Amino acid sequence: MTQNVFDSTMADRIAVVTGATAGIGYETVKRLVGHGCSVIANGRREDRLRDLVLEFSPECVATVRGDTADQAVVGEMFDAARETFGDGAREADLVVVNAGRGLKGSVVDSDTAQWEEMIRTNLLGAALVVRHAALRMIADLERLSSRGASWRDRPHDIVVIGSTVGRHVSPFSSMYGSTKFGLHGLVEGARRELGPKGIRVTLVEPGFVRSEFQGVAGYDPAWFTGVVDRIGPVLEPADVVRALMSAITQPPWVHFNDIVLRPTRQDYP
Repeated sequence: MTQNVFDSTMADRIAVVTGATAGIGYETVKRLVGHGCSVIANGRREDRLRDLVLEFSPECVATVRGDTADQAVVGEMFDAARETFGDGAREADLVVVNAGRGLKGSVVDSDTAQWEEMIRTNLLGAALVVRHAALRMIADLERLSSRGASWRDRPHDIVVIGSTVGRHVSPFSSMYGSTKFGLHGLVEGARRELGPKGIRVTLVEPGFVRSEFQGVAGYDPAWFTGVVDRIGPVLEPADVVRALMSAITQPPWVHFNDIVLRPTRQDYP
């Protein structure tokens, strides 16, 4: 019974989703809007952001375009959440840190010209979003406390999308895996710091997911087809979002810290 009660409060939540224009980010926006959440969607592609508003309506989705490794953009996202959906006072209480990119290859054979951008996006950008989310949520919880409420009355979630290659680094993508390895450490540190304050910090680590990721990372389509033939069906973005939803619909005192999911036939990584 308690689970159903807290699932119903999703309709009152204000969310920020980064990397929202495709794949896991888009499916997250779609699922949250379906549960009645108000969402600030972030991405770099203006046309895709415009399509999100047209698809879901400006009453429940607003957008902020830009790079999450830019402090001004991150601040704008959280300001937009407060001003657009929080009546100028209430902050976002659900943040999904999804923006990221891949890169094929190891430290030996990957394209060094792409290292800096990948590290900036996957690690520094994610750290900025987590930092802003934490500070805003702490302020929001203080506001609740001043009104006689507490963290038990409303969940506050920071969900970070990692990867199984951050837990089990693989030679075919070890440079990408190193950014996720660092991200996982950052998330665990944030969990230990913020959990006692009533803020859940959850890491979701998917295995192979079919999305735009493979093309952006530069993987050979024939290679990915071979992977799918060997271990498929692989995950779809909606599969990852179902796992995410299982964490954020728990009562505020129940925390799924780490969620690892793979295609059933994926053995490694």
